[in-house]
Amino acid sequence: MKTLELHELFLNQKQNFTTDTRKITKGALFFALKGDRFNANTFTKQALEQGAAYVIIDEEEFYIDNRTILVPNVLEKLQQLAHYHREYLAIPIIALTGSNGKTTTKELVREILATQYKVSATVGNLNNHIGVPITLLSMTPETEIGVVEMGANHLKEIQHLCFIASPNFGYITNFGKAHLEGFGSEEGIIQGKSEMYNYIANAEGIAFVNQEAQRMVDEAEYCECIFINPHETPLLELTPYVQLAYNNQVIQSNLIGKYNYNNIIAAIAIGNHFNIDDENIKKAIEGYIPENNRSQILQKNSNQIILDAYNANPTSMEAALDNLNSLSDISKVVILGDMFELGNTSASEHKNIIQKVVNSKFTEAIFVGENFYKQKQDGAYFFSSYDELKNNFNFTFTNSTLLIKGSRGMALERILDVL
Repeated sequence: MKTLELHELFLNQKQNFTTDTRKITKGALFFALKGDRFNANTFTKQALEQGAAYVIIDEEEFYIDNRTILVPNVLEKLQQLAHYHREYLAIPIIALTGSNGKTTTKELVREILATQYKVSATVGNLNNHIGVPITLLSMTPETEIGVVEMGANHLKEIQHLCFIASPNFGYITNFGKAHLEGFGSEEGIIQGKSEMYNYIANAEGIAFVNQEAQRMVDEAEYCECIFINPHETPLLELTPYVQLAYNNQVIQSNLIGKYNYNNIIAAIAIGNHFNIDDENIKKAIEGYIPENNRSQILQKNSNQIILDAYNANPTSMEAALDNLNSLSDISKVVILGDMFELGNTSASEHKNIIQKVVNSKFTEAIFVGENFYKQKQDGAYFFSSYDELKNNFNFTFTNSTLLIKGSRGMALERILDVL
């Protein structure tokens, strides 16, 4: 089936689609994707019985009748359909990527733009080769602006996602030490993220660039740029929330850390370009409260907890530690989990974080995970796994600020149960 025909079917079914058998509703298009450990072609009959109107498959043996649509590759067809739908809608698309902060920035941009436009944005972090098509296909004719988050762990991935989404605008949060295993080096990370700049330049779009991030300015040299000037929205306080000045207003956010200050001013710049009123920008930023273990501030007993356990890499870990160091609290505790996907730099990067913590002289330092455990030294506590920590948790903290941070696979938010 041609993409045009599939798109007509997609619209006729009122854009009811899914890639998950658990979410099939009556009249849905079900895309039978395959992965390393699953093959949704095998659920074709079940999907139809659950109410799917059509099942898109790529293995002929599962063809049943004209309710099954055989294509060469289901994933590629999903991506082609998403690209076609994006062109059909013909709306501005803002693409966001970077090593850290892209989800928070995306949420801020969405909140700001939604004060005056009908906005459709990436849900959660559905930012990969499947998530981006799902995001695009969720946009309706009522959508006025789309905001698409793009993640990557190897070269050419951002290039491919940009081809699918065809963004008119792009913003890269930063170049950090994330997914070193896939990108191969820090230069590989810069090259991979800058694929967005390359696309924007060729598409004659606009890139938003922090003018104080010289490497980004250099990489975006062929783009038409809107430069973000931090001096126009100066940082006022970090106590612990980011407070900044903007057009004779004070904006008090619910976000912590200087790294989130950069996310906020980027969102403001994008809002300015789309002519969002100053009062709406202030209202949107002050009304945004982080969740899902991203820079959340929690109170437990007499302690203040900075829960930043959604993910971690050396760059974000160092930024979180610098932020903790900047706070005036007398008692500061760090509970840090392993950082993943660092390849052959893993040992040195974990060792560097340990050294930074030990030199900071926090009240207590606890490291969890095999990678940290292999580099253990005096001056901190080391546990090879969360279970070992849980079974040997003999710590008592009072009137302290605790930073909890680690890669998603560590699920360090579980520590809340034993604090």
